[in-house]
Amino acid sequence: MATRKPKTQDGIEDAALLILEWLAEQGVHATLRVDPERLAEGRPAWTFAASGGPLPHGMRADGADADACLSLALAVLREAGVDVPY
Repeated sequence: MATRKPKTQDGIEDAALLILEWLAEQGVHATLRVDPERLAEGRPAWTFAASGGPLPHGMRADGADADACLSLALAVLREAGVDVPY
């Protein structure tokens, strides 16, 4: 399997940390993880999960890469009424 070179212009690592910190300040428990088994199987390996705080119920978003996962997670959070400012 080829190693993907990070796209430094994306800044996804900075955005992810800011989002996680902001969610924690709102009382939301959140995690971003990668699953090597799903990666090896060609399935979306990245998962964002959150619960608590202003969320009416827990949520989960999966993506093929960190950027896709985080983008979907932000959309789901906004649909749930949590307007993340990033």
